[in-house]
Amino acid sequence: MNHKIGLIHCVIFILIFHLGLHGQLNPAITAWLQNTTITGSYYKSGNSTAIGNGILVNCQKIQYSTDWVYVSTMGIPSYPTGPFLDGNPSQASSQNAIFKISLNPKQNTGTQSSTTGGNIGIFINGVALFDYRDGVSWQNSSGTIKGGPIGGMGDNVWTRDAIVAEKKGFDCAKGHPAMGNYHHHQNPSAFKLDETVISTVCNLYDADGLYVIDKNNHSPLLGFAYDGFPIYGAYGFKNADGSGGVARMKSSYQLRNISDRTHYANGSDVIDGPAINATYPLGYFREDYEYVDHSNDSEYLDEHNGRHCITPEYPEGTYAYFCTVDESHNSAYPYVVGPTFYGVRNASKVNAVNETTTTYIRTTTSLNETSKPKLEVNIFPNPGTEFLAVQVNGLLSEDLDLVLYDNAGRLLEKASIAKGSTIAFIDVQKYYNGMYTITVGKGRSALSKIVVISRQE
Repeated sequence: MNHKIGLIHCVIFILIFHLGLHGQLNPAITAWLQNTTITGSYYKSGNSTAIGNGILVNCQKIQYSTDWVYVSTMGIPSYPTGPFLDGNPSQASSQNAIFKISLNPKQNTGTQSSTTGGNIGIFINGVALFDYRDGVSWQNSSGTIKGGPIGGMGDNVWTRDAIVAEKKGFDCAKGHPAMGNYHHHQNPSAFKLDETVISTVCNLYDADGLYVIDKNNHSPLLGFAYDGFPIYGAYGFKNADGSGGVARMKSSYQLRNISDRTHYANGSDVIDGPAINATYPLGYFREDYEYVDHSNDSEYLDEHNGRHCITPEYPEGTYAYFCTVDESHNSAYPYVVGPTFYGVRNASKVNAVNETTTTYIRTTTSLNETSKPKLEVNIFPNPGTEFLAVQVNGLLSEDLDLVLYDNAGRLLEKASIAKGSTIAFIDVQKYYNGMYTITVGKGRSALSKIVVISRQE
């Protein structure tokens, strides 16, 4: 009898261990940023102070079964959104969505599925990923562009690239809403952090993004495409086997050497597009690009903008997409996923979870205790006059504590960087000139940085 009881206990232990191991080891379950208390904010045009929107940020609930993970989210990031200076009247609004994503993604060995307008993936903060397009294309008969926010219907032969055409409409974090559905078409790192800054929107409407590009480290896991395969930032291991250090993952697409728009890259004779000029420069339409095979160079990605490789979260290897940028860290076509999926697209937005699931709640030790040495912390301006900005490289999956002390060790100010953000500001206008200390994190792994407040009296 005791032997049977012991056997039953053993079986139960194995089942619990298996479920726990599955939950811990599958990044498609564990990577999501969860939050049930913090709400988001947004800017109105002309007002440089962010306004609270009362909507919960990041993801609210993660459930999983053997085959699927269900992500409940409002679709709002922890960084401020807006304004959208191209006349877009929309603001980021609650999506109250449940996304069903495969835990067992598979290569599509048949006809490749093209990416489409609308959601083609989800970032780990619950924000939607769109592909390159904005629904606008050239209409030859009228000699104008039509569709999307413009209205009408183009020929869908020469399709407009949103990153090029709608740059003015992206906020500091490189996102914007479509009928309230806030999304990124591109690498979700703030304009102001690029090596060459191509938008001044951050000057007045400061925000950050989901992560900061760190060229010395493998970029973090940022999300999952609708075929279930992971999406990483701009840098990965140079070689697919994890060796060779870290390198920028490069797109295999390049602008075509063309003087007019009459044929596709494969030679197909199509409806003519507009002349290449200042209004419609090369790169304005997706069809201005061509794919060049770089399969002998491990730093270049395939036609889907991904590759098979080892990553920190997948030490046994996986297919992964990367957010491609150029040497200046400006976004590079096809940006994240596309123009076709590598895997079988089977994700969907559902109204309810209709199978037995386990709810995943992050139980790992806080970043404050374990991961601070892995983060680079920058404080600027230093010396400061009115404020100090504390910026971390990488991605935070837990809130990060910040404390300002005077030279006598007295606590003056507390702040925090919310998970899914990269920056926090400390107002120092009321403090005297002198040296101060900011601690980042807490416990044994806390970092201390000396800062100076210096302004003319």
